[in-house]
Amino acid sequence: MAHVFKTIIWPRKNQLFLGLFLIIISRLAGLVLPGASKILIDDVIPSNDLNMLQWLVVGVVVAITIQSVTSYALTQILSVEAQHLIAKLRSKVQRHIIQLPIRFFDNTKTGELVSRIMTDVEGVRNLVGTGFAQMIGGILTAVISLALLIYISPLMTLYVLVPVIIFGIISLKAFRKIRPIFRERGKINAEVTGRLTETMGGIRVIKGFNAEQQEIKTFEDGVERLFLNVKASLTATSFVTSAATFLLGLASAGIMGIGGYMIMDGQMTFGDFLAFTLYLGFMIAPIVQMSNIGSQFTEAFAGLDRTEEIMNMPLEHTSGNRTKSLQTIRGDIRFEQVSYAYEEGKEVVKGVSFHAPAGSITALVGTSGSGKTTIAGLAASFLNPDSGHIWVDGVDIQEIKLESYRSQLGVVLQDDFLFEGTIRENILFPRPNASEESLMQAVKAAHVQEFTDRFELGLETVIGERGVKLSGGQRQRIAIARAILADPKILVLDEATSNLDTESESLIQESLKELMKGRTTFVIAHRLSTIRQSDQILVIEQGHIVESGKHDELIAKQGRYYQLYTYQSRI
Repeated sequence: MAHVFKTIIWPRKNQLFLGLFLIIISRLAGLVLPGASKILIDDVIPSNDLNMLQWLVVGVVVAITIQSVTSYALTQILSVEAQHLIAKLRSKVQRHIIQLPIRFFDNTKTGELVSRIMTDVEGVRNLVGTGFAQMIGGILTAVISLALLIYISPLMTLYVLVPVIIFGIISLKAFRKIRPIFRERGKINAEVTGRLTETMGGIRVIKGFNAEQQEIKTFEDGVERLFLNVKASLTATSFVTSAATFLLGLASAGIMGIGGYMIMDGQMTFGDFLAFTLYLGFMIAPIVQMSNIGSQFTEAFAGLDRTEEIMNMPLEHTSGNRTKSLQTIRGDIRFEQVSYAYEEGKEVVKGVSFHAPAGSITALVGTSGSGKTTIAGLAASFLNPDSGHIWVDGVDIQEIKLESYRSQLGVVLQDDFLFEGTIRENILFPRPNASEESLMQAVKAAHVQEFTDRFELGLETVIGERGVKLSGGQRQRIAIARAILADPKILVLDEATSNLDTESESLIQESLKELMKGRTTFVIAHRLSTIRQSDQILVIEQGHIVESGKHDELIAKQGRYYQLYTYQSRI
């Protein structure tokens, strides 16, 4: 609560104080009508005073005008500020999430993160928006009305306060129960959105396995959980509202009895009774309203709890002591006894040591799950070693600022990600301001024009989400052109030539040759034919390097590499 006050409410104190000032004026103007009604009935009508009547009507009209203008201004100032805050918070959360380590994304659904960024911060509009000002204004109105009620009739006021206090106690208990329900709602919402995003992304797989029904069922189950959660919160809030109606109804019935008796007994005028009833409305309305505001606040705090949970996660660049910037990177990389585990106690890479000199090509070979991709991920700084050191030009990678290292890094992955947009935009992704000349050089080097020349719009062709309108080989060549344009010193190629036909593969081999010139390259490839020209081949088995050397040396050794190579040649 204190944190929310300090970071969200206090920085907007000017708008909130202005809103508060407007709400006080609005509420005070609202109190004119009951007072005027009392004067009308007790003084003006009995004395037939037309002049007084005119002034009374003018006073009421002025009060109503002030009330309307101030409530309009209030909405403009506070609601707009609340929406502005939501926009800023969304940006802040997105900025934080995008800088979290890769490990976090491996364990979290995309749709869940979208929900965190878009939905969880929505609730703050109730804190900074009209909700907060209405709550303060409501308390103020209730206090002034209470004073006026005591002034008119202490006895009747005492009778009214008993149900109001009971209602207050019920509300507090109910909202304490509701907050966890709202927190849980955010979580379910994120899960359901996450699954839905996955479903839409994997629609070809779903249709390919005729699995529409099970996806529909999964989504329906999630929606049902969401419904039960909303039902629980609605039950709790409607109980509060019903309690309010019942208790305040009792109060009204009592006032009719007491007030009627006092008028008959001459202890109270009819004008006093009318004013009392109207002021009572002014005191009770904010209390009922506060039960709604209470549930809005509860929702807001639940969303902020979840947002804060994310914002407290350490950013990727805070790991290690990253203080050094490398102005120029040669790309000399050395692994020294490096180990890494995705889960505690289950090491995927165990005590790996090797040297990749600047400009050399290092091929990582081994069966699926042997740790090749993890070693490449460590070299790309996507993962941090649990023990051991990775040296880049003699500096520990854990001490180098990530942006400094990654500005010299290029990756071409097995399932290369293309963004929705044109082929040109995808190639320009690492360097949006690159010259047309550089772009065309990258296009030629990666043999992209081989297929863009066949498209009516050439490089301006829109490729659809994730590049679904292109073949695997075409996507791969765009990814290679992107890496060539980035002009990195260190390059990680993960299965860059898998799933390709022979013609595409020979073109891509050409593209890769162009791409690897003068760069320190790590190649992971299942097709051993693609790595014959490597400077060194590391054979990885269960996280260890079991053999290393050039192609011919390893074949002559007739060890593990020889087995893999001859097995593949037979296929």
